[in-house]
Amino acid sequence: MNRLRALYDRLIFPHPVIILAGFGLLLAIAAIKFGEFRLDASAESLVLENDRSLEQYRQVNRRFTTSDDFLIVTYTPEGELFSEDGLARLGALRDELQGLESVGSTNSILNVPLLHSPDLTLDTVDSEIKTLDDHDVTPDTARQALLNNPLYPNLLISEDGRTTAIQVNLPTPDRYFELLRKRNDLRDKADAGKASEAELAELEQVKQDFIDFTETLGVERDATIRTVRSILDTYRDGADIHLGGVPMIVADMIRFIENDLSTFGLGVLAFLLLTLAIIFRQWRWVLVPLLCCSFTVWLMVGFLGWAQWPVTVISSNFISLLLIMTLSLTIHLIVRYREFQHDEPEASPKDTLRNTVMAMIKPCFYMAITTIVAFGSLTFSGIRPVIDFGWMMTLGLTVAFLITFIVFPALLTLLPPPLDSRVTSDRVPFTDAFARFTEHFGKTVLVGSGLIAVLCVVGLNKLTVENSFIDYFKSSTEIHQGMITIDNRLGGTTPLDVVITDDPPPEGASGGDPFASDCDPFVEDCGAGEEYRDTWYTYQKMEQLEAVHDYLDGLPETGKVLSINTTLDILAQINQGEPLDALELAFVPAAVPDDLQDTLLTPYISEEHDQARFSIRILETMPELRRQELLNRIHEHLTTELGYSKDQVLFAGMTVMYNNMLQSLFDSQIKTIGVVFAAIMLMFLILFRSLKLALIGIAPNLIAAGSVLGLMGWLGIPLDMMTITVAAITVGIAVDDTIHYIHRFKTEFQKDGDYIATMHRCHRSIGQAMFFTSLTIISGFSILVLSNFIPTIYFGLFTGFAMFMALVGALTLLPRLIVLVKPFGSGV
Repeated sequence: MNRLRALYDRLIFPHPVIILAGFGLLLAIAAIKFGEFRLDASAESLVLENDRSLEQYRQVNRRFTTSDDFLIVTYTPEGELFSEDGLARLGALRDELQGLESVGSTNSILNVPLLHSPDLTLDTVDSEIKTLDDHDVTPDTARQALLNNPLYPNLLISEDGRTTAIQVNLPTPDRYFELLRKRNDLRDKADAGKASEAELAELEQVKQDFIDFTETLGVERDATIRTVRSILDTYRDGADIHLGGVPMIVADMIRFIENDLSTFGLGVLAFLLLTLAIIFRQWRWVLVPLLCCSFTVWLMVGFLGWAQWPVTVISSNFISLLLIMTLSLTIHLIVRYREFQHDEPEASPKDTLRNTVMAMIKPCFYMAITTIVAFGSLTFSGIRPVIDFGWMMTLGLTVAFLITFIVFPALLTLLPPPLDSRVTSDRVPFTDAFARFTEHFGKTVLVGSGLIAVLCVVGLNKLTVENSFIDYFKSSTEIHQGMITIDNRLGGTTPLDVVITDDPPPEGASGGDPFASDCDPFVEDCGAGEEYRDTWYTYQKMEQLEAVHDYLDGLPETGKVLSINTTLDILAQINQGEPLDALELAFVPAAVPDDLQDTLLTPYISEEHDQARFSIRILETMPELRRQELLNRIHEHLTTELGYSKDQVLFAGMTVMYNNMLQSLFDSQIKTIGVVFAAIMLMFLILFRSLKLALIGIAPNLIAAGSVLGLMGWLGIPLDMMTITVAAITVGIAVDDTIHYIHRFKTEFQKDGDYIATMHRCHRSIGQAMFFTSLTIISGFSILVLSNFIPTIYFGLFTGFAMFMALVGALTLLPRLIVLVKPFGSGV
């Protein structure tokens, strides 16, 4: 400590201007890369570490020529849709959307083939198919043709014919996939330790190229979506219109993140400054914390820009957290400074500042380390954005600590605060009421804490991770409204792909000669005796796929289900209502016109890879939706009832990636909380060198963390990608109060050895700082309830509640346990 005092006396206290000038230069360097600070709400930002589901999802899209890169416009006119005026207005809207430069194409009831001609047969399908765009088809005929087609109802048109959809395709440039593939290949090579120096350098360049291209693509997509919305606004006077689709959701989520970073960051700061002004009523005690908080955020934003490290949905609150954590450190310094002013009013400001820094640097260092440990535990979660959030906050807290103990004393050296009349008064702070309650109702404190602990355990057993993506957004947002419309009227929201791989060729297969047996598979169903043919288009295989389709379509959680069987149903309609026989089935790829191949065949069958795909839409608004249970049920049915092996069944799509993240939450929550408490116990043992004190200190933190998770269980609020972090954050922040209180108790106890008197002195001194800190944290987080992103609202509410519980525990249970156990000796 003497060396540290000498360091301050030699470098910081005599040269505050130089210190601040040097720090200003560091801020200027950080500001250079502000423009590189970016946000990410892509699929990659919501997957598990090393989760192969994202690559499988992309692979399935490539093999079956499908994509989720489209917008969905739901259109419900006030009048009749199938009328001359109704279709003309829909056509005008479609034409405006299709005319946008970045729109590749559109799909709607206007351009899809209608199957209504009496002359339509398998032989004339290429010439007799008509569309509303290109042929003179009456509205009533078009309505009947669309609703009778197995493909379109609950996809492009609702079953009652009142609502339709326009699919606006936004093709992703090939350059994106080229850079993505090149980056992943080089990254895999580097991870395996097989990359040369040139390849490592190339990897860095490709990563930068990919980031730059993604940024450009994102800006273009955002501009397109804004233009689409402006076009839709001109048609809303005569129709109920909603916009949906993955690109829109990504764009809106980025907008929500930007709001949370800017609006709520500034809002939290305003709340905190207002609280400081009310508590301390001196402009220096508002300006100095403001500068410390701002400098911390400034440096971190600059660093993230320099490091090309994007902020995701989960880490979007890091600015608010850094503001609050930095303010917490400065408040403890301010309160201690004012205590020294009270005890030694004649001392010079420089001596008071020196005493403050020397008295607080040790407990604040311990506080910062334990909080860093809490956030660092998030790196064990297995969820990529949660891991990144943990590292961001670990680095941010390090920066906050350094700024607090370098910039704070430098500023106060230049701006020494005068004596405040309220500081020199001897009035008893209101926090002493907690000490009086603990002294006279000690048993009540213990019994009440035990009861809360029991309720926490019961609530923890009620905790779940099953939630709907739609519940992440307020009902007033377009995402929510659009998803409800699509879910209820157009066949479901979240995509799920079930991919079946064909059986391998049997040993000694004849190469697919259809005439190698007495049974002719072209004209009859040969059943089990059918010779092996290397194609999906056999009677037996299509029967098996039909069984899969019917099962998936019959599940209550599924909406629209599409597969090759949908195409076969369409062809059966064309074939005068007669199912295709084995010979007709064999020639389906040749019978379907080239311009319909990408609609009817390639999305469902990949002969090259021997795979068949079932495209499913999951009903997100279904209250009983349990994704993991649904996937398990489907997998079990396909492997046990329908005879496919486990290796033949693959699940892909957004549903799978989202479910993987949700299901990891339980494990990661257990891991993070376990790591946090193990690390904090170890820290307490090192700091206090007493097992008794370590156990005493951990008790209120256990209750604080358990209370927030238990309350979520009791209220039926599931864990999600934001609330997973609350428990670890709560422990990290709540443990600060524990460290400060025990450290001060140990110091005060040496004066008279009286536990009760020491408790009252601690409540009147450090108790005030703890109360002010908790008050500012709770008030700061309360502004998050204004977010449009529901997880952010929960994050603010539950963190505030947890801090309240942590404060009450630190001012009641903690001193009661200290008085009861007497870890510092028997006393007087």
